[in-house]
Amino acid sequence: MSELRRDPIVGRWVIVDTDHPNKPEDFEYEQYIPKGGTCPFCYGNEAMTPPEIDCFRDSNTTPNTPGWQVRVVPNKFPALQIEGELDRRGVGIYDMSNGVGAHEVLVETPYHHKDLSDLMNTEVENILQMWCRRANDLTKDKRFKYIMLFRNYGKAAGASLEHPHTQMVALPMIPKNVAEEIHGAENYFDYRERCIFCDIIRQETQEKERIVFENKYFLSFCPFVSRFPFEIWIIPKKHAGYFCHMPAEEIPALASILIETIARVKTVFANLSYNFILHSSPVNGDSGPEYYHWHIEFMPKLMRTAGFEWGSGFYLDPTSPELAAKYLKNQK
Repeated sequence: MSELRRDPIVGRWVIVDTDHPNKPEDFEYEQYIPKGGTCPFCYGNEAMTPPEIDCFRDSNTTPNTPGWQVRVVPNKFPALQIEGELDRRGVGIYDMSNGVGAHEVLVETPYHHKDLSDLMNTEVENILQMWCRRANDLTKDKRFKYIMLFRNYGKAAGASLEHPHTQMVALPMIPKNVAEEIHGAENYFDYRERCIFCDIIRQETQEKERIVFENKYFLSFCPFVSRFPFEIWIIPKKHAGYFCHMPAEEIPALASILIETIARVKTVFANLSYNFILHSSPVNGDSGPEYYHWHIEFMPKLMRTAGFEWGSGFYLDPTSPELAAKYLKNQK
């Protein structure tokens, strides 16, 4: 019989197939095969993007030229625009405002065909430092309430450009998915006077059944209530509300666990597309950091969400997180 599992943070139910679970070879997923062509993010094509906002580059080079390691540019087709006033208003029963925000692209590497797992640790450290730098800078704008960082890798994950990149969006309100997590974490904190994410870390560390990889500062594990097969969370072991306040000594450890986690997944699933999203506390407000715990949610694109999921709000996971972690742990 399958199992119904309830997420202790948001109250979501998930159906986990424990009787006839899918093995990695049972998944028929859309494999990501890069097609090549002219790329605006490639080395030497800097004129094809909007002028750079920030950059790690050689000291003897000038902006918008070669010589960079990590480069940040405005999204050419932004979801939100930084200019203007929010102007919240009502139209009958509907609420609306101007599309004010910021939408940036962080080009992670000059190498077109290198994923994060193909880079050296120091190269990924540069990327993480830029994530923090840009988030801290955007936080200075008091109109913004949430900094969202996400990565679409591969066509099936929604990537419109092949060159590895991350996107950062500054929002004038807290998105619904994060707000639900924050509300659940606050309720748990009010009742037990503890962070629910810290309790999850404590339990996962004790049981060890769903851990994929860990180091001194971070834990990589398949959540007990995984919405998707081979879903993985990466989370700091020490309580922290804001990822952009990460101590410098933790950055190499996060780079290492990101590389190791993605490499293990891609060893099990060749040419895999995936998304990951960084969840952090809201900014320019007073909610979150004492009871919310930042983390990265990694979601391989192995299945498509279908009618049952959309209609019920339930998710169907054909591979238990315990079994998924077992496969991933064995990839050394």
